[in-house]
Amino acid sequence: MKVVVVGSGGREHGLAVVLGRTAEVVVTPGNPLIPGSVATPVEELVADGSVDLVVVGPEVPLVDGLADRLRALGVRVFGPGADGAQVEGSKAYMKDLAQEAGLPTARYGAFTEVEPALAFLAELPGPWVVKTDGLAAGKGVLVTTSLAEAEADVRDKLAGTAFGDAGRRVIIEEGLDGPEVSVFAVCDGTRTVCLPAAQDVKRVGDGDVGPNTGGIGAWSPLPFLAPGFEADVAERFIEPTLATLRARGIDFRGVLYAGFMVTAEGPKLLEYNIRFGDPDSQVVLLRLTSDLVELLVAAADGDLSAVPAPTFADDAAVLVVAASEGYPVAPRTGDVIEGLDAARAVDGVTVLGAGVGLDDEGRLVTAGGRVLNVIGRGPDAAAARATAYGALAHVRWPGEHHRTDIAT
Repeated sequence: MKVVVVGSGGREHGLAVVLGRTAEVVVTPGNPLIPGSVATPVEELVADGSVDLVVVGPEVPLVDGLADRLRALGVRVFGPGADGAQVEGSKAYMKDLAQEAGLPTARYGAFTEVEPALAFLAELPGPWVVKTDGLAAGKGVLVTTSLAEAEADVRDKLAGTAFGDAGRRVIIEEGLDGPEVSVFAVCDGTRTVCLPAAQDVKRVGDGDVGPNTGGIGAWSPLPFLAPGFEADVAERFIEPTLATLRARGIDFRGVLYAGFMVTAEGPKLLEYNIRFGDPDSQVVLLRLTSDLVELLVAAADGDLSAVPAPTFADDAAVLVVAASEGYPVAPRTGDVIEGLDAARAVDGVTVLGAGVGLDDEGRLVTAGGRVLNVIGRGPDAAAARATAYGALAHVRWPGEHHRTDIAT
């Protein structure tokens, strides 16, 4: 089969690696480290009818209706239409959906005016969570124990100074206590298959300090979860969500990325996204031992019952993001990356390109905040972690930084 992956980051590189086990893969626009990268727009790639499946990586083109336009051309697409993409395109929509579906989630309110927002903040005991309503590349969330900081963040977002129009409506939530986990639910509009849970590490600094990033590390599987966690998520969260979407006339074929806080009362939904997570999906998908193409085709065709349940290796994967100087606030780009070949040569390691480019001399350089995803595999998390950090020790460029405590 011929598969086109839309996107250019670490998620798309990971998808290309796993899909490429059983299919010919083209990635648009891709990046210099992703084999099969082309600058050709996806609409041109599918024009001759040779493409069997398009997998849309990022959220922005899905929210903008790319899947609808491709389906109108008769193309098989894994990814929701613009109606289903509202689940991530608007956090207020997502919270209302969760409430309608009866899902356990944090108390919340949505606001466009400062004074009502501040009054709601004052009602909550803290910690406080303030989110942009629109897309913010994973950086539009503040979690704080300071009421004054939460109030200032509300003012900045609603004024449009923090995230522009994406922040002119905010969602304020009560803070929840417990470990945060991600589950990727492959959906065919009616049925779902939940992949093994992962943990996405958000804060930029060791010990979970500093600003939120789009994800600075990840690991899977998670030994602190009870057996059957994913099956419970499918029954209590994903299936009611799909039923509610169907009641709204939405046929959701793609991934529901469910972010949970595992509280003392059980899992509570923090957010839904409508694509594979970056970087946490990589530590799940690389452990897949069955055919990802077959699974995604079945979901896109609306019949997951036509394929066996996916299977996974018994080992662990730990991913560490190597970031550019200034990330996540003001990342510097253009620095030459050294040591990549040595890192790739370490046994049990996969290095994925995220924010990379080429300079005028053809050298690999930093081209974004999250530059490389270094993934170690091992019999358990400790071994996988040691492998990942052993490989990362070879990588260098001015200002490179990374967490040293992923999966600890």
